[in-house]
Amino acid sequence: MDAGPAQLAISRVFDAPRALVYRAFTDPDEVAAWWGPIGSERPRDLIEFDVRPGGSQRWIAVAPSDPDLRVQIHIDLTDVADGRLLEGVIHVSGRLQEGIESFETRFRFEFHDEPDGRTRLEIRQWLPEQYVSPSKGGWSEALTKLDALLAARAAPADG
Repeated sequence: MDAGPAQLAISRVFDAPRALVYRAFTDPDEVAAWWGPIGSERPRDLIEFDVRPGGSQRWIAVAPSDPDLRVQIHIDLTDVADGRLLEGVIHVSGRLQEGIESFETRFRFEFHDEPDGRTRLEIRQWLPEQYVSPSKGGWSEALTKLDALLAARAAPADG
C-alpha cells in the first residue's frame, strides 16, 4: 500500500455529536447495526473489539440473500485517539463476492466537531485500485445506514 495520496477519500457530516459518531465505529453493538452494504448482517456473537493502539476489531458480515458470502473483517489498529482518530489496516477475506479476492487497505478515520453539535467524518483509504469503486459504493450504503442509526439515537423518546 502506497504512502502517497489515498485512493479513496470521503467526507461526511452527521447531525450527531462527535462522541456518538466515534462510538458507532468503536462499540461492537453499534458496528453490528450499521457497517457494510444494505442487506448485510454482522452477527453480534462474532464481533470482537479491543480498541487501542495495537488492538484489533474483528467481525464477519453475512449476506442473508446468499449465506455462502461470509466476509471476514480484521482490523489492526495502529493509532487510536479517543473520540478523534482511528488508523490502521483492514484485512478483508473469506467467501467474497465473485470477482473480489482477499485484500487489505490502510485507513484513517478522523472525527471533527462541526457547528451545531454536528460531526464531520473524514475517511481515507489506501487500497488496490480495482476495489476503489466497490468500496465507494459500500461506504455510501453503510454511511446511509449510519445516518439512520444516529438519527434514531438522537430522536427524543416518546412518552
